Amino acid sequence: MKARFKYRIYPTPGQKHRLAKLFGCVRVVWNDSLACCQEKYKLGKNQPTNSELQKLFITQAKKTEDREWLKEVSNIPLQQSLNDLNQGYQNFFKSTKGQRKGKPVKPPKFKSRKSCATARFTRGGFKVGQHKVYLAKIGKLKIVWSRKLPAPPSSVTIIKDSANRYFLSFVVETCAKTLPHTDNSVGIDLGIKTFATFSDGTKVDAPKPLKKRIKKYRKLSKSLSKKTFGSKRYEKARLRVAKLHAKLKDTRTDFLHKLSTEIIRENQTIVLEDLNVSGMVKKRCDPATTPVARERAPRDRKLSRSISDLGWRKFRTLLEGKAEKYGRDFRVINRWEPTSQKCSCCGFRGGKLDLQVREWECLNCGTKHDSLRLTGGYRDTNAAINILVAGGQSETLNGRGGKRKTTVKVAAACETSTRRGAMAR
Repeated sequence: MKARFKYRIYPTPGQKHRLAKLFGCVRVVWNDSLACCQEKYKLGKNQPTNSELQKLFITQAKKTEDREWLKEVSNIPLQQSLNDLNQGYQNFFKSTKGQRKGKPVKPPKFKSRKSCATARFTRGGFKVGQHKVYLAKIGKLKIVWSRKLPAPPSSVTIIKDSANRYFLSFVVETCAKTLPHTDNSVGIDLGIKTFATFSDGTKVDAPKPLKKRIKKYRKLSKSLSKKTFGSKRYEKARLRVAKLHAKLKDTRTDFLHKLSTEIIRENQTIVLEDLNVSGMVKKRCDPATTPVARERAPRDRKLSRSISDLGWRKFRTLLEGKAEKYGRDFRVINRWEPTSQKCSCCGFRGGKLDLQVREWECLNCGTKHDSLRLTGGYRDTNAAINILVAGGQSETLNGRGGKRKTTVKVAAACETSTRRGAMAR
């Protein structure tokens, strides 16, 4: 099982200059090879192989006057760049043929100077020391070891983000660990006001870093928009915005890592709802269509920003990876499961509820699911219990604790549950 370990490095000004050359050479080799592949594809010819691309755009390019500066950097990252291009095309072709699971994979794109710069070294191009890491034709880089490497790394990727921070990412072969077995299982309902609501009633609030620094972000963005593109002042303003985004991302990632680790340690089975996050973030309506759409547009933009600030998809990815690593059972239920419409006590389905409705009463058993029970709102806890039951984790056959059984009432089937909105109170 392979794992990545990321560390912060602090190169000297001379090393930054050499790294800039390396990133530029990797980008040029990638773009030249990609342009050649696209041209072959338009002409209806077979695409060149990886060995042909390396011979044409690395070996022979170094002998030309336009690309002779490729000799100044190590040859290993250039070869790995073309290996990544080849792998990207293989994934694209397999996806179009239906041989690859998941979402459709798009073909490789050209690299830009503005994007995150990376270069990968394999064995023979780097050496790990006690306080520094040596990279071929770069030198010894000062590194901060936040934790020890469990095994010798097989490759290392040097990364420069938009905030001009440098990192080293090591790929290490590790063994799968198994945590002590526990009988605990939990269903998790994700929300906006409360990030996660567990089936036992526990609620976890999200840090919401963007919401807390929205005024500062608007100020920096407004200052950036007034600068002339390409000037030194524009670059300084852009760097300030990039540093703010990096801080927001670090705060959000730290919260998600700590919460996912705690959940994995304490529970044997974790059940989560399959949310269409990308669809929820997209703009729902065109403000120029109708007066109703123009009225709803500001609210939709704020909702999309709040969802993006939470990191639901990142949280699910972390839970999946850590569950596989530590031998836990991770399950995802169908996204169309009406978890918010069912009563967790008897299983009666009361109908669709609006987001503003925070309390409702079940017509079958009379249970009131209101915001005064437990801590901060029983509707989310009710949904979390239904998620746990839908995932196959139930204490009894009916999955409701054995107190009540689901019954059918003809008169109540034509009605909806009594709902009282928060605004009506």
